[in-house]
Amino acid sequence: MSKLDDIDRRILRALQKDGRVQNTELAEQVGLSPSPCLRRVKLLEEAGVIERYVALVDASKIGMGLTVFARIWLTGQDVETVDHFTEQVKRLPQIVECHLMAGDCDFLLRIVAADLDDYRRFQINHLTRIKGVQNVKTDIPMQRIKLTSELPV
Repeated sequence: MSKLDDIDRRILRALQKDGRVQNTELAEQVGLSPSPCLRRVKLLEEAGVIERYVALVDASKIGMGLTVFARIWLTGQDVETVDHFTEQVKRLPQIVECHLMAGDCDFLLRIVAADLDDYRRFQINHLTRIKGVQNVKTDIPMQRIKLTSELPV
Protein backbone atom coordinates (compact mmCIF):
# COMPACT_ATOMS: atom_id res chain seq x y z
CA MET A 1 0.00 0.00 0.00
CA SER A 2 1.27 3.45 -0.84
CA LYS A 3 1.31 6.33 1.61
CA LEU A 4 -1.73 6.80 3.84
CA ASP A 5 -3.87 9.80 3.03
CA ASP A 6 -6.03 11.83 5.43
CA ILE A 7 -9.12 9.65 4.88
CA ASP A 8 -7.14 6.46 5.61
CA ARG A 9 -5.89 8.07 8.80
CA ARG A 10 -9.43 9.06 9.83
CA ILE A 11 -10.57 5.49 9.18
CA LEU A 12 -7.73 4.10 11.30
CA ARG A 13 -8.42 6.54 14.15
CA ALA A 14 -12.12 5.62 14.16
CA LEU A 15 -11.47 1.87 14.03
CA GLN A 16 -8.91 2.08 16.83
CA LYS A 17 -11.57 3.68 19.03
CA ASP A 18 -14.27 1.16 18.04
CA GLY A 19 -13.35 -1.83 15.88
CA ARG A 20 -17.00 -2.92 15.76
CA VAL A 21 -18.33 0.31 14.25
CA GLN A 22 -20.74 -0.41 11.41
CA ASN A 23 -19.50 0.57 7.95
CA THR A 24 -22.32 3.07 7.42
CA GLU A 25 -21.45 4.88 10.65
CA LEU A 26 -17.72 4.72 9.85
CA ALA A 27 -18.36 6.16 6.40
CA GLU A 28 -20.32 9.02 7.95
CA GLN A 29 -17.55 9.70 10.49
CA VAL A 30 -14.83 9.91 7.82
CA GLY A 31 -16.86 11.71 5.16
CA LEU A 32 -17.33 8.95 2.58
CA SER A 33 -20.25 7.00 1.21
CA PRO A 34 -20.42 3.38 2.45
CA SER A 35 -19.02 1.61 -0.65
CA PRO A 36 -15.78 3.60 -0.98
CA CYS A 37 -15.32 3.43 2.80
CA LEU A 38 -15.63 -0.36 2.83
CA ARG A 39 -13.24 -0.57 -0.13
CA ARG A 40 -10.65 1.50 1.76
CA VAL A 41 -11.01 -0.63 4.89
CA LYS A 42 -10.49 -3.79 2.80
CA LEU A 43 -7.36 -2.27 1.21
CA LEU A 44 -6.00 -1.38 4.67
CA GLU A 45 -6.65 -4.96 5.80
CA GLU A 46 -5.09 -6.51 2.68
CA ALA A 47 -2.00 -4.30 3.01
CA GLY A 48 -1.56 -5.44 6.62
CA VAL A 49 -2.03 -1.92 8.00
CA ILE A 50 -4.99 -3.36 9.93
CA GLU A 51 -3.61 -6.62 11.30
CA ARG A 52 -6.71 -7.95 13.05
CA TYR A 53 -9.66 -7.01 15.24
CA VAL A 54 -9.74 -7.88 18.94
CA ALA A 55 -11.77 -7.37 22.10
CA LEU A 56 -9.91 -5.55 24.87
CA VAL A 57 -10.55 -7.40 28.12
CA ASP A 58 -10.33 -5.87 31.61
CA ALA A 59 -7.68 -8.07 33.24
CA SER A 60 -8.90 -7.39 36.78
CA LYS A 61 -12.39 -8.64 35.90
CA ILE A 62 -11.04 -12.03 34.81
CA GLY A 63 -8.81 -12.53 37.84
CA MET A 64 -5.55 -11.28 36.29
CA GLY A 65 -5.32 -7.96 38.10
CA LEU A 66 -1.54 -7.86 38.61
CA THR A 67 0.83 -6.72 35.89
CA VAL A 68 4.59 -7.02 36.35
CA PHE A 69 7.56 -6.29 34.14
CA ALA A 70 10.34 -8.85 34.18
CA ARG A 71 13.81 -8.10 32.87
CA ILE A 72 15.53 -11.25 31.67
CA TRP A 73 19.23 -11.95 31.27
CA LEU A 74 20.22 -15.04 29.30
CA THR A 75 23.37 -17.12 29.65
CA GLY A 76 24.29 -16.08 26.10
CA GLN A 77 22.98 -14.14 23.12
CA ASP A 78 23.67 -16.88 20.59
CA VAL A 79 20.91 -17.75 18.13
CA GLU A 80 20.11 -21.10 19.78
CA THR A 81 19.66 -19.60 23.26
CA VAL A 82 17.61 -16.64 22.04
CA ASP A 83 15.42 -18.78 19.76
CA HIS A 84 14.78 -21.32 22.52
CA PHE A 85 13.78 -18.55 24.94
CA THR A 86 11.42 -16.88 22.45
CA GLU A 87 9.79 -20.22 21.56
CA GLN A 88 9.12 -20.93 25.23
CA VAL A 89 7.78 -17.43 25.89
CA LYS A 90 5.28 -17.77 23.05
CA ARG A 91 3.81 -20.82 24.82
CA LEU A 92 3.12 -19.00 28.09
CA PRO A 93 -0.16 -17.03 27.93
CA GLN A 94 0.68 -15.07 31.09
CA ILE A 95 3.40 -13.30 29.10
CA VAL A 96 1.45 -10.75 27.09
CA GLU A 97 4.44 -8.83 25.72
CA CYS A 98 8.03 -9.82 25.02
CA HIS A 99 10.68 -7.46 23.69
CA LEU A 100 14.27 -8.24 22.72
CA MET A 101 16.22 -5.36 24.22
CA ALA A 102 19.35 -3.40 23.46
CA GLY A 103 21.04 -2.34 26.66
CA ASP A 104 21.31 -3.85 30.12
CA CYS A 105 18.96 -6.85 29.93
CA ASP A 106 18.27 -9.24 27.05
CA PHE A 107 14.45 -9.27 27.19
CA LEU A 108 11.67 -7.26 28.77
CA LEU A 109 8.42 -9.11 29.49
CA ARG A 110 5.01 -7.85 30.54
CA ILE A 111 3.32 -10.56 32.57
CA VAL A 112 -0.18 -10.76 34.02
CA ALA A 113 -1.11 -12.76 37.11
CA ALA A 114 -3.88 -12.98 39.69
CA ASP A 115 -1.69 -11.59 42.47
CA LEU A 116 1.89 -11.54 43.71
CA ASP A 117 1.79 -15.15 44.94
CA ASP A 118 0.49 -16.28 41.55
CA TYR A 119 3.30 -14.42 39.78
CA ARG A 120 5.91 -15.91 42.13
CA ARG A 121 4.64 -19.42 41.32
CA PHE A 122 4.78 -18.58 37.61
CA GLN A 123 8.32 -17.29 37.95
CA ILE A 124 9.50 -20.38 39.87
CA ASN A 125 7.61 -23.00 37.86
CA HIS A 126 7.97 -21.57 34.36
CA LEU A 127 10.12 -18.50 33.81
CA THR A 128 13.29 -19.53 35.63
CA ARG A 129 13.03 -23.08 34.29
CA ILE A 130 13.49 -21.97 30.69
CA LYS A 131 16.90 -23.21 29.56
CA GLY A 132 19.27 -20.30 29.15
CA VAL A 133 17.66 -17.94 31.69
CA GLN A 134 20.42 -16.67 33.93
CA ASN A 135 18.66 -13.94 35.89
CA VAL A 136 15.18 -12.43 36.33
CA LYS A 137 14.52 -9.03 37.88
CA THR A 138 10.88 -8.14 38.42
CA ASP A 139 9.52 -4.59 38.52
CA ILE A 140 6.05 -4.09 40.00
CA PRO A 141 4.18 -0.99 38.87
CA MET A 142 2.42 0.90 41.66
CA GLN A 143 -0.17 2.63 39.46
CA ARG A 144 -1.09 2.43 35.79
CA ILE A 145 -1.04 5.92 34.33
CA LYS A 146 -1.73 5.08 30.68
CA LEU A 147 -2.46 1.95 28.69
CA THR A 148 -3.64 2.23 25.12
CA SER A 149 -3.59 0.21 21.95
CA GLU A 150 -4.27 3.29 19.81
CA LEU A 151 -1.38 4.43 17.61
CA PRO A 152 -1.08 8.10 16.67
CA VAL A 153 -2.15 8.20 13.02
